[in-house]
Amino acid sequence: MPAGDRLVRGLAQEDGGLAEASARGDKESPVVVTRRAPGDPGRGRVLFLHGLSNSSSVWDACVEHARRAGGPEMWAADLPWRGRSVAGWSARGDLVPYLGDALRAVPGGADVVVAHSMGANVLLEFLGRRLEEGLDPFTEFGVHGLVLVAPFYRRTAEEFDWASLRHSVDNMAPLIAEGIRVHAGDRVPRAARHHLAERIRDWVGPYGWMRFFEIYLRTPALRLGGFTVPCLVLAGADDFAAPPAEGRALADGLPDAEFHLLPDCGHFLMIERARQFAALLDRFVSTCSAVRPHGGPGPGFPWEHVR
Repeated sequence: MPAGDRLVRGLAQEDGGLAEASARGDKESPVVVTRRAPGDPGRGRVLFLHGLSNSSSVWDACVEHARRAGGPEMWAADLPWRGRSVAGWSARGDLVPYLGDALRAVPGGADVVVAHSMGANVLLEFLGRRLEEGLDPFTEFGVHGLVLVAPFYRRTAEEFDWASLRHSVDNMAPLIAEGIRVHAGDRVPRAARHHLAERIRDWVGPYGWMRFFEIYLRTPALRLGGFTVPCLVLAGADDFAAPPAEGRALADGLPDAEFHLLPDCGHFLMIERARQFAALLDRFVSTCSAVRPHGGPGPGFPWEHVR
């Protein structure tokens, strides 16, 4: 059976009862998509996409709040650039087609795609390419709304200079350390956080960082007018990596977008402000589902292209 057709079944505890979790792909696959919560069938369906050197666990706190509130069905992808990553991911060339794998893996299509950091930029690039080809990726993949969390965006090529490149490189390890802090709290001492962050930075390496930055460099070329579905752009007021002004500029350029700045948090606002984040997401998903109900046949299995 091809890897993309594998349906791995397991059991998870939910409020003392058993719940089924399903995954498409296996742990060695470039893309693994797992159902995190069965949700309320009438509340829509969500797919979460993580950023560089994170994993689907970055959404745990948000998923838990939403699950307890009876929120939508939730799926989360582990992408090639996850954690310690799939071996050799950064040397494989174009990463963008992997987003098609993730979208196709959600049965019935993801009503709303929620993407963080680099994941948001790869998603925008993927959708933008489909639009340039004259396709309608939103209908193709059953996407009725986008939530872009701490995205990177610049309006013009002239906004990129040597200082912006240096800033991005210099802040990579501190950003990873910040992610460890908000995940683990005081369980990991400060010195250990910074040591681990440098090790993760080195696992990502120059190739991995370049894969991110080359997608960032292409953001001025995005034809935002084609992104006609409702969009919610979220930023943390204290984000030193993805400046909130960039998120606001992205929202301003989208035809139907709302921008929210969450105070007293940084790049990982879905962890630091999990309850508020889940409430904003639930409101947005409910609105999208009410306008364009989900359902119907799924968009098919992933893995249709070969690398």
